[in-house]
Amino acid sequence: MFEITEKATEMIREFFKNKDGASPMRIFVAGMGCGGPQLGLSLDQAGENDQVFEESGFTFLVEKKLLDDAKPIKLDYIVTPQGEGFYISSALVKASDCGGGCSCC
Repeated sequence: MFEITEKATEMIREFFKNKDGASPMRIFVAGMGCGGPQLGLSLDQAGENDQVFEESGFTFLVEKKLLDDAKPIKLDYIVTPQGEGFYISSALVKASDCGGGCSCC
């Protein structure tokens, strides 16, 4: 349902290293691209419609409806020639097969 890689865990620990505590982190729909919905990660507090996951000593929040549509969700940290950062993969279905006028397809 929800998985976090060792590299992502390491980078989250690094982020919270000099802070007074780790805030819950929300996985949410950050926008729509040529490849379909893009998931994002932000700091937030739990709400009544959230599924709460405790993983590697951290709290993650996913709205239950999003979780139903997206599971399994995997949080990773990747390094590419273009840069590095958190990458969230899921089973969200593409909105189209690139027929939406994107110039990057």
